[in-house]
Amino acid sequence: MDSDQRLGTTVRAWRDRLSPSAAGLPSRHHRRAAGLRREELAELAGISVDYVVRLEQGRSSSPSAQVVGALARALRLTDAERDHLYRLAGLAPPGGAEISDHIPPGVHRLLQRLGDVAVGVFAADWQLIWWNRGWAAILGDPSSSPQVLRNFARDTFPIGEEVPTLAHWPVVSVDAEVVEAAIVSDLRRATGRFPDSRRLADLIDLLGAGNERFATLWANGAVGAHREGSKVIRHPTVGPIAVDCDVLTDGEAELKIVVLSAAPDTVDEINLRLASLSGVVDPARS
Repeated sequence: MDSDQRLGTTVRAWRDRLSPSAAGLPSRHHRRAAGLRREELAELAGISVDYVVRLEQGRSSSPSAQVVGALARALRLTDAERDHLYRLAGLAPPGGAEISDHIPPGVHRLLQRLGDVAVGVFAADWQLIWWNRGWAAILGDPSSSPQVLRNFARDTFPIGEEVPTLAHWPVVSVDAEVVEAAIVSDLRRATGRFPDSRRLADLIDLLGAGNERFATLWANGAVGAHREGSKVIRHPTVGPIAVDCDVLTDGEAELKIVVLSAAPDTVDEINLRLASLSGVVDPARS
């Protein structure tokens, strides 16, 4: 099935699932179909019925961004579905105006159920926006650092005499060059998702002007996502801990949920548990 057919099939499926009442239309009796009729979708989207027919039959190859946006609104699509529709039409999805630091309630509930597992949540620009007790016990409490500096990209590519703020004891990346490249490519990917974000643009300008390594990697133009890495944390109470850093995303907002774990049945797993229970506080606050 080519892209035109996939676009038409998808529009038809979404039209069939949307009831007139859900679309804000008056309910009529004796309908043969539960979903919208083509003429109803055309009316809601402000396009011709003939165009809807050609679209669903795969005979329209290049709908405009305005038409796709109108269809998305008429079909009551979620952001993810809207973006998928744009891509099926061969168009770039509209980017969010600004990066959000909001954590949805469902994600919050999930985080609370993880117990003492060390977890930190970052926004799309790698700004740390939430952490739990396990994270603070293993890396140090980030709340003692200025909020603007609680950014993993700034930790990875320090400006001038800046020192890392997200970890208050030494942390060594096993694959530091890979992590550096991944962070830069992930930030570039974020510029596609949030092309109008002033906050993201300011961060990239700051790092590009103040860190030569970042500027070099940025010039390479790679686009990707940072998903995992390995580090050794020099914990002041239990000693070195080798941990894996797995990065999960929530989807539309591009939140990054970073989970620190150790290989099972190892000394590192024992030390990670001990560190989580140690009650060590940030030296700056003791």
